[in-house]
Amino acid sequence: MHLTQSVTYFKFVAAMTGPPKNLVWEPTTLRQPVFVFLLAPEFPMNAFVLATEALRIANQNSGQDLFRWVVASEQGEPVRASNGMWTDAGHSLASLPQCDYLVLLEGNLPTQNISQAMLAALRSAYRHGSMIVSADTGAFAVAAAGLVGDRELVIHWEAVPSYLERNPGAGLRNRIFLVDRQLAFCAGGVAMLDLMLELIGNLKGASLSREIANALIHTPREGAHPQRSDDAADGTGSLLSRKLVALMEDNLDFPLPPKSIARQLGVSVRTLERHCLRHFEQTPAQLYLRIRLQAARSLLFYEERKISDIALACGFSYPSVFTRAFAAQFGHSPSAFRASFRKLQARAVRPEILRMSKR
Repeated sequence: MHLTQSVTYFKFVAAMTGPPKNLVWEPTTLRQPVFVFLLAPEFPMNAFVLATEALRIANQNSGQDLFRWVVASEQGEPVRASNGMWTDAGHSLASLPQCDYLVLLEGNLPTQNISQAMLAALRSAYRHGSMIVSADTGAFAVAAAGLVGDRELVIHWEAVPSYLERNPGAGLRNRIFLVDRQLAFCAGGVAMLDLMLELIGNLKGASLSREIANALIHTPREGAHPQRSDDAADGTGSLLSRKLVALMEDNLDFPLPPKSIARQLGVSVRTLERHCLRHFEQTPAQLYLRIRLQAARSLLFYEERKISDIALACGFSYPSVFTRAFAAQFGHSPSAFRASFRKLQARAVRPEILRMSKR
């Protein structure tokens, strides 16, 4: 536990000999809360801007320096965001300041940049009382650091298949953010603003939180709000569609036959077929194939696993069948798809070296 002139005091009541889930987190605001934004390569710029703007507006509208924030990266060097913009970092992991909130902003490369130094920094910040906030795909690193335990968590919906491949049985929730004692999880994007409004409201009051939301022309959402607009409940047809898609997504590696799907949904095969044609304009088999291909696309994007392994994980027994189906859906082979964006991402690492090699 730490207490410095610039850090909020956090009182922890711990009755634990095992996983961190037993911690009880009780914030008592005595001093200026400090946020450290830890940027990973390909981090989501939108989430970073919204988070820091929320803090800036809080200070501006209150006329006080209510919050302080700094930016860090693994080596203290500038970091490229997923939109190609670069952001300077004032600290490295070796010089990471003590803070109340360590916000890990991960994006398109959630597994490729999990270093031992990163894991050590997360564990150290947690031990010293910082709340660990993971944005977008940051939960990959938080889980790898051993901080999640059996807690439920939130991750961007596109990264769900990849996360479950690495963490089978994980308690993923379809919501925009979740705060659980000393850990907070955010799906990224605009949901980062919703989480920041929640944290600021808890620290400085709901009135200030509403002021910030109004300044940013935003209607705050509860953490339980679903990530996708098409996941909102709006009738029987939508409920059956959500159950159908969830069932298919939960059974990617060994696709279920139509009879099994219908039985688990409590409908006839004919009703299943009519529903798919009416709501998805395709047969159950076509819908299942597209869901499996979308999951494969996400795994290709987020992971470095062999294409043959990804094919098996998504229910394709033969890589050649997978390649043909993928190319028919997306217009590129799996290897060409992966190579296209990996080449761009590679240029984000030490671009000055790349420039030198071209002279």
